[in-house]
Amino acid sequence: MRIDILTLFPEMFENVLGSSILRIAQEKGLVQYNLFNIREYAENRRCVDDRPYGGGPGMVMKPEPVFNTIEAIESQTDVRPRRILLTPQGCRFTQSIAKELSKEPSVMLICGHYEGFDERIRTGLEAREISIGDYVLSGGEIPAMVVIDSVVRLIPGVLGDSNSTVNESFNEDLLEYPQYTRPAEYRGMRVPDVLMSGNHQKIKEWQANHALKRTMEQRPDLIMNKKKFSLGNIEK
Repeated sequence: MRIDILTLFPEMFENVLGSSILRIAQEKGLVQYNLFNIREYAENRRCVDDRPYGGGPGMVMKPEPVFNTIEAIESQTDVRPRRILLTPQGCRFTQSIAKELSKEPSVMLICGHYEGFDERIRTGLEAREISIGDYVLSGGEIPAMVVIDSVVRLIPGVLGDSNSTVNESFNEDLLEYPQYTRPAEYRGMRVPDVLMSGNHQKIKEWQANHALKRTMEQRPDLIMNKKKFSLGNIEK
């Protein structure tokens, strides 16, 4: 996968892309990150923002530097990338969207800043608008990092174990079941006996039941549209 990142602050990405799973994915040749500074494509002395028509606080990102950056990138590539605008007005980012994007050969993430994008950027680019939550950040850089991390780890071959993403939270609209490791007892808290029993069928049943239980307790909204669930016999 090729990931192009359009931003006013490319330095914010360097440590994130060079660490952990994102670094490993690039070293394996499974993903290529390309950072583009929008300021370098502005026609008027690197000016990328201006005051809003009609008045109001703050500054608005101008359309010209953004369009120039995108056109310069796409003129050098054979595959048109899936364009993504990071904006609080977009649809809420979910695991299902991450899975969808992980299958794309090329993704372009466009980071807003200041008071947001000139509306002609939104209407003229045919881009998908994505928000990571119902709150406002200083810019689209951190949301872009969130999207990159969640998408890249789903690319086949990135994680060492292909089953690592199968039973995670939000798969099948459920939160992940509780996880334990050694020691078997810590400060009076014991690992459930069933997980140490070696009975794989019982373990799977326990995991399925507790994934549902946890979801019902902490995120019932995830399963409100489900037709039917059965808790079964849940052990503490």
